[in-house]
Amino acid sequence: MKTAQEPAAQPIAASHSPLSILIVDDETPARELIRHYLQSYPEITIIGEADNGFDAIKFIKERHPQLVFLDIQMPKLTGFEVLELIDVTPEIIFSTAFDQYALRAFELNAVDYLLKPYSKERFDRAVQKAMAKIHSGNDSRSSWQAFRQTLAAAPGALTRVAVKDRQQIHVIPTGEITCIEADGDYVKLHTATGAFLKEKTMKYFEANLPPQQFIRIHRSFIVNVDEVAKIELFEKETYRVHLKNGAILRASSTGYKLLKETVKL
Repeated sequence: MKTAQEPAAQPIAASHSPLSILIVDDETPARELIRHYLQSYPEITIIGEADNGFDAIKFIKERHPQLVFLDIQMPKLTGFEVLELIDVTPEIIFSTAFDQYALRAFELNAVDYLLKPYSKERFDRAVQKAMAKIHSGNDSRSSWQAFRQTLAAAPGALTRVAVKDRQQIHVIPTGEITCIEADGDYVKLHTATGAFLKEKTMKYFEANLPPQQFIRIHRSFIVNVDEVAKIELFEKETYRVHLKNGAILRASSTGYKLLKETVKL
């Protein structure tokens, strides 16, 4: 599939022309079922399918589907990670076999949530809701921003972080992060292979990373305790944290105390 330059966020056009649909699910029978159910909707056009999050992101960027049926639990990238990494504004109907995601999906302002296995009647209700929302002509950009903000604030221990680096997507296990540095409206994730920018806050990572492994030692730094080599006093109530890779970070007196309680040097 050809890649395309990343477009600016765009609203869905208000129109009664055929609605464009993308189906994203790693299971072939699940995609086939959605295709089968959509046969009763001549006003809907399926413009593509994807069986993984990477292809879904490329397709959304290039083709701008108006509605996406999006599985949540997929290899490579989850449905939630896909939404973190796109900048266009489709409507979303989540579909998954795992009902523990239902509350979070609704908190994210998705059009609807289909719990597998679902009936044609339940599917129809979701599609009708999506069609009504799209044909209402309401600009979806503000709701999409709220969607993204809710996604960023959603609680839960992180085990990996998906980041964009130019045209590439990297999925970084949290254990490979040596430290996190505040960088304006972004944070910089430092790893052995390089540094990656992520449009999240320090507060988000402080709340969602495993607290026994990651300590916020300064307003500008969160450190992986497994990467700490030594700690030394720099000046009054200011400390230096030396990492095993040679990097040196600042630590406040509060951060120093938190770190000393966890790190055994």
